[in-house]
Amino acid sequence: MNESAFKALAALRANFSGNVAVIAAIAMPALIGGAGLAVDTAQWYLWKRELQHSVDQAAISAAWALSNTESRSTYKTRAQQEFDANENITKSFASKPDVNLANYAGGTSNSVIVAASASKRLPFSSFLTNSGVVILAKAQASFERGMDYHACLLATSSHGTGLEIGGNADVRAQCGLAALSCDDDAIDISGSALVKTDSIATCGTANVPAANQDVVSEHVTGLKDPYANLSPPTNPAKQTYTCQSVGTGKNKTTQATLSPGTYSGGITAKCTTVLQSGIYVIDGGVLDLTANYNVTGTNVMFVLKNGARIKFGGNGNNNKVVLSPMQASDFTSTPYADNAEDYAGMLVFEDRNNNPANPGHQFNGNSNSLIEGLMYLSSGEITVLGTANVASQCLQITANKIHIKGNAFLETLCPTDESSSVGSSLATVRLVA
Repeated sequence: MNESAFKALAALRANFSGNVAVIAAIAMPALIGGAGLAVDTAQWYLWKRELQHSVDQAAISAAWALSNTESRSTYKTRAQQEFDANENITKSFASKPDVNLANYAGGTSNSVIVAASASKRLPFSSFLTNSGVVILAKAQASFERGMDYHACLLATSSHGTGLEIGGNADVRAQCGLAALSCDDDAIDISGSALVKTDSIATCGTANVPAANQDVVSEHVTGLKDPYANLSPPTNPAKQTYTCQSVGTGKNKTTQATLSPGTYSGGITAKCTTVLQSGIYVIDGGVLDLTANYNVTGTNVMFVLKNGARIKFGGNGNNNKVVLSPMQASDFTSTPYADNAEDYAGMLVFEDRNNNPANPGHQFNGNSNSLIEGLMYLSSGEITVLGTANVASQCLQITANKIHIKGNAFLETLCPTDESSSVGSSLATVRLVA
């Protein structure tokens, strides 16, 4: 019997038709299984691709919602809406997206994670596993909110270092520093300078001490000169500066009482000086208030043109300079009533074509001085000198370039929301996983 079996096997081996049939019979399950697996794998890939795209778009949409304070509370709704909008093939068997805040790159709750799954039985895989396949997808998007920037020290130059603080200068301006230059070191705080502020923003980069680095925003493209579209007012009435004797006997002294108008060749304080409320146009020359005479001007505006320069402050502590800007109500009876709110608070307004010669504008204050308002020096540079000692409730300087050097002390107590609004940065969203 064994011999018969061997003969049968030998005959089968010698028969080529039989070999093919056996091989085909043996390979058929693998062939059918491979085809089934290929079909199932194609389905898995298609589902995975659609599900991943849906959670990606949901995460991005949720992150944009979170980047805006007004829409922050709707981020889960936005994620669900975007997920549903991108579902097609898996729509009937995909789970609802799971949407959660997460920390990213050292931040706190500055990203959103969206996860979802889809499960369905497929012909081949379900035959082997007796269950459906499960497809998982997850996406993470980070976001950074846009910021509104304010500054009480603003350099408007589009190139180079716009705001320079050096030496042993002490600057206290919680209301912010900014520079529109997009170059490196657009803001440069060096030497032993001490700066206290809540914000340092620039289109370029900022070279600042370690103590200030956490408030720096660089490469901010939305910064602007908030007064760029405002034209300076004028006052054509011709005026002159004259000191006159007042009082009698031991009380006799000299005083200049000035009226608003145009002063050709500038104004140099040569006696106690009182400026009446209004617009003073300095047509060339120097507005020099540095001599040891008291100068008082309430609700005034100085307009500089034809190369006019300013020298504010004193040569010591023997004089007092007290200046405050015009308010909106002061423009009511002037040709500038329609723009009263724009001009309000401006102490100095430089014509854009003024282009003062070197050394530009100088600010040399003393501890007796109280200077309020905005100095808008769009075409000139201002230097706060080493002997300056200026404390103010709300002093703002917007100039082409600002230099604060030596032992200068400059303090302004402007609330941030009352200082110049210099623009904002756009919110950013990135798909990070």
